[in-house]
Order: sequence, then C-alpha cells, then structure tokens
Amino acid sequence: MKNILIIGCGLIGSSLLRAIVKKKLSKKIFVYEKSKSNISKIKKLKLSCEIITDFKNVIPKSDLIIFCTPMSEYEKIILKINKYLSPQTIITDVGSSKESSLALIKKKLKKGISWTSSHPISGSEVSGPEFGDSNLFLNKWCILIKEQNSNNKHLIFLHKFWKKIGSKVVTMNSNKHDEVFSMTSHLPHLIAYNLVKTATDFEKQKKYDLVKFSAGGLRDFSRIAASNEIMWRDIFFNNQSNISKAIDLFIKNLKSFKKDIDSKNNKSLIKKLVETKKVRKKIIKLKQDINKPDFGRN
Repeated sequence: MKNILIIGCGLIGSSLLRAIVKKKLSKKIFVYEKSKSNISKIKKLKLSCEIITDFKNVIPKSDLIIFCTPMSEYEKIILKINKYLSPQTIITDVGSSKESSLALIKKKLKKGISWTSSHPISGSEVSGPEFGDSNLFLNKWCILIKEQNSNNKHLIFLHKFWKKIGSKVVTMNSNKHDEVFSMTSHLPHLIAYNLVKTATDFEKQKKYDLVKFSAGGLRDFSRIAASNEIMWRDIFFNNQSNISKAIDLFIKNLKSFKKDIDSKNNKSLIKKLVETKKVRKKIIKLKQDINKPDFGRN
C-alpha cells in the first residue's frame, strides 16, 4: 500500500501509526490532527508521518483512510472530504458503537463511496499520542462490520490489514455489535463512572478521607473511570437504546442482590457469587486475561 491517512492521532491513532510503521504496511502515512497539543507531541516524539492541515491534496492519493476521532467529529470531517473521495478509496473507523454512526455516515457520505467500519477491542484509560503503543492491537479482537451492502473487496482488504497489525478478526452486523458491546464494554464503563461518583458523593456527605483508603475495588474502577470523557459521551449517546436496556437489567440484578442481603438469604446469595466467579475462569481460558493476581504493584 502506498499511502494511508489517519484522521485523529490520540492513543488509538498513534498506536496504529506506530504499528503500520513497524510492520512496513505503507510507504507514506499522513496524519490529520486538529489538536495543537497533540501535533506538538507527535513532532516531539518524531513519529514517522507527515502532518497535514488540508485534505485537498492528500485524499485523492490515499489508499486507506482511518477515522480515529471521537464519533461526534465524523460528520464535520465527512463533509470536508466528500468532494475528494473516489470509489477506490477504502475508508474505515475505530468507533465503539456502530448503528447510529453508520446511519449518519450513510446519510452524509457522498453516493458511490464505501465505508467499512472496524472496532479494534483495545485501548486504555489514558489518551494522547504519547501513550501510543505499536503492540496495542496484538492478539486483541478487531470486529469488522458486515452489512448487506458491504463492499466485499474492502472487507477482505481490512481483514488482512488488521491481521497484519496483529489482531484476531471477526465479522458482525452493526446490530449484534452494539448489543454485545453495550454489555461487555459500555455498561462496565458507565458503572465505573457511577461508582466513583457515588464514592465521592459519600465522601462529601460523611466528610471522610475516603479516597485515601481506596481498596482494590475502588482503585480498579477509578482506572476505568479515568477514560476520555468525550469518547465515552459519544458512545453512550450513540448506543443509547442498548445501554438503557443493559442498565435496566443491571438494576434488576442489583435489586436482587439487595433483597438477598436485606433478608440474609445465604443460599441465594452464595449461588449468585459462585456463578459469577465462573466468568473470570472463562475469560482466562479464552486468553482475554492472564491468571495472575494484581496487588497494585504494576
């Protein structure tokens, strides 16, 4: 591949940049980044790319365009690049919810242009190009969205691209994707944000120095709750329906736990605790984590 354009160069964009350079997947990489702070960091890090401020001359010679911006930025950028796109250009993104963003893309993208959406299941609570890692996608899942009107040629290309980056690739339709990740990713992040808010509310009410005594549970949730607020606002709004259903199910189960605790229902509570422990073993068996205790030393 001759030229790749990465739009947005924070954690994911800069990790992709590093991985593409490491694997020698492109002769030239262009980066469009509107944050002056990020541009300064990219220059200081001496990342192998050409930073651009205008799409006019770059889009026509880009073989692959990867959107790595918050989803709320998609519309503005699509309207800027539309007139320079050709049907041969492969376009993808790394957004965490799909149905709503793909509906917007379909509405705003110039007719005759294909967009094949990706979702690499990798990231961190930190953001910015200084935290990028060429191994971020190694042995992690990448979901490719396949719909009835998907461009198979572009789909095959992106399947190979993500595998070369180091990802394990699977296809899903956008509906299934958003349902799955509302439960495995979006709800856990929402719970983390709410738990930390609840802890700080409790701290204010009781005037306790609560955070000073953070146990492993609050510490781990606070890591997740330190994630980028703009990105997560976009995810919550874009996957609104599925997240609302997930919240309802969570509240139902939380009430069930409360009932067992209030009534000291030993049998019911122990059954819940034993059953939920099995999930951790399954995650380790599927190599989604390692069976090693973390006592906050790493």
